[in-house]
Amino acid sequence: MKKILLVEDDIDIVKHLISFLENEGFFVYHTDGQTKAMDMIENQYFDLILLDLSLKEGHGFSLYHQIKSYQDIPIIFLTASNDEYSVVTGLNLGADDYISKPFRPRELLSRISNVLKRYQRQNIVFKYQDIKLNTLTGQVLKNNQEIILSALEYKLLLIFISHPHQLLSRDFLLDEIWNITGEDVTDNTLSVYMKRLRQKIEDDPKNPCYIKTLRGLGYKLGD
Repeated sequence: MKKILLVEDDIDIVKHLISFLENEGFFVYHTDGQTKAMDMIENQYFDLILLDLSLKEGHGFSLYHQIKSYQDIPIIFLTASNDEYSVVTGLNLGADDYISKPFRPRELLSRISNVLKRYQRQNIVFKYQDIKLNTLTGQVLKNNQEIILSALEYKLLLIFISHPHQLLSRDFLLDEIWNITGEDVTDNTLSVYMKRLRQKIEDDPKNPCYIKTLRGLGYKLGD
């Protein structure tokens, strides 16, 4: 199921949108300000952002720049119906689409579907500190130098980099590998590939600074 982050401070709009979109099969997360939104984006992966320009804290255009400098996530602006300047500015910035309030939920759903379809045909670049992963080319860079990973090492890194700062249990990793590859990886095999991945991306694999072990709990990318 696709995950949407709704950045909006009008509680009535929030309630109606969450109810409608969840009934349509989306997971919807909500926040009302710029700082909180970036905290959420840096700690979990979203498929799309619905971004109001007028926020409780910060501004939609400023948050747009922050998001796009961190990760290329599709963004649809929510604008006031008579605010032509904001619509033009948002599109010039590179926004994927916009919709004016008040809007019809079915129209918004159509715009969301169209934007997601466009992004499915494009590459997604994940970034974490000095590591970049391009899902279209399968290329992994560290400090702009390519790192050659095996297929399973790449898939492991993709799981971590799309769930930054989250504690991931070994069972979760095994399930995700199965979902991605259809391969039934054993616990011992996971340990082997975790070691190999660290040898390739860490400066000091014995003291990892990217993927850290939380004994008895699992692993986490970052603090």
